[in-house]
Amino acid sequence: MKNTSEGISTVALGLDWKPGDRMVAFREEFPSNYYPWKRLEQKGVNVTWLSAADPLEKIAGAARGAKLLAISFVQFLSGYRAPIQAIGEICHVNRCIFLVDAIQGLGAFPLDVRACHIDALAADGHKWLLGPEGCGILYINQALQDRVEPVEFGWSNVAGYNDYASRDMALRQDAGRYECGSLNTIGCFGLRAAIELLLEIGTGKIAPLVQNLGDRIAEGVLHKGYEVLGTRTPETGAGIVSFRNPGVDSREIVRKLAAAGVSAAPRAGWVRTSPHFYIPPSDIDRMLAEL
Repeated sequence: MKNTSEGISTVALGLDWKPGDRMVAFREEFPSNYYPWKRLEQKGVNVTWLSAADPLEKIAGAARGAKLLAISFVQFLSGYRAPIQAIGEICHVNRCIFLVDAIQGLGAFPLDVRACHIDALAADGHKWLLGPEGCGILYINQALQDRVEPVEFGWSNVAGYNDYASRDMALRQDAGRYECGSLNTIGCFGLRAAIELLLEIGTGKIAPLVQNLGDRIAEGVLHKGYEVLGTRTPETGAGIVSFRNPGVDSREIVRKLAAAGVSAAPRAGWVRTSPHFYIPPSDIDRMLAEL
């Protein structure tokens, strides 16, 4: 896929939705995992809107009778890491399609699609996977593939894509049925190299490093009187930490940090940081000293 948005849209548009169908979505999501469901809502699909931090009991209640539940592995602004396995079990029991936007966690934290009962997962390569922009992934388990029609159709969707003279439109038997033409070849090689690097290091080693760097930022900014978005725990913390000083424009803070050689981003009035495993703790301390 080109990106997470294309992956999510492939599932959202490929399913046979009917007026009155119901799904579960979450208010805090990045637009890629928000706009497709708002469009379905306009077409008569009933969307139950929850907060990502809602208790599992509330999510379980909403999933009963729902056709699909879509949530991010890690929320893009707060850095909240959802209990994906528990939510997957809820979806599995309720026969509800479970779609995960994994862009802000995949590459930093381990994720097992089978153990978590994930039916579809989309992610881009240029975030925590350390790959080039414009090359992402879509996973759809085989049991779901016959329910998700390809919304883009070209020569490479079909099983006999190597035979250009064939006019047999039978689909490929794997997720390649959603690839409608020539791929971003250079991007694919770059993404493969990035994934090989992460696997060589080991996700089991990367996750605690990322978690510790996030904890170091959260504790440091709190000590300096800043407000941290959300509640960070060992179970819900990830690599993203957003903070603010209500009396100071977040863009000014980001500009000051940039002048000191520290990269951060202004997001909805917050300063968002997202250090990967290769950032040394001393760089975090240097950033804190600039605040």
